[in-house]
Amino acid sequence: MIRWDKKIFIALLFVVLWSYTAQAQCSMCRAVLESEEGQATAKGINDGIVYLMAMPYILVAGVGFAVYRMMKK
Repeated sequence: MIRWDKKIFIALLFVVLWSYTAQAQCSMCRAVLESEEGQATAKGINDGIVYLMAMPYILVAGVGFAVYRMMKK
């Protein structure tokens, strides 16, 4: 059983650490921001959206890991 848990942990670690460039803007934000020449504002907005999207998943994973460790004891 322990071996299966290690496989799941490694798979989840790989998924979390694998990095993709995500385009997370809504269509209205994209339409407004694409009119800018430098695209610096659009890049900053997109990075902020991805950051805000990732934080709840990281928190839930942390709480799940803490519960898993408590249940294992």
